[in-house]
Amino acid sequence: MLKVLGVVLSVIVITLAGYGLIIKNFEFMSYMFFFLGVFILSIGVRELKAKRSTNAIVSIIGSAFILFVSIYTF
Repeated sequence: MLKVLGVVLSVIVITLAGYGLIIKNFEFMSYMFFFLGVFILSIGVRELKAKRSTNAIVSIIGSAFILFVSIYTF
């Protein structure tokens, strides 16, 4: 379940980033940051389930920062 969610979120992030770079329209950048934060949060949960707590904590803190930036820029 988390792997499928990770693949879907990564495709969304890559699509939004590619759109912004090709078209030079950066109005969807906050959405890209939001989906990136959720993607990294899913990586953190996967690492937590695999009992790799150091990687999980770093991923969760990184996702919290990215989600904060995304909410701040809305």
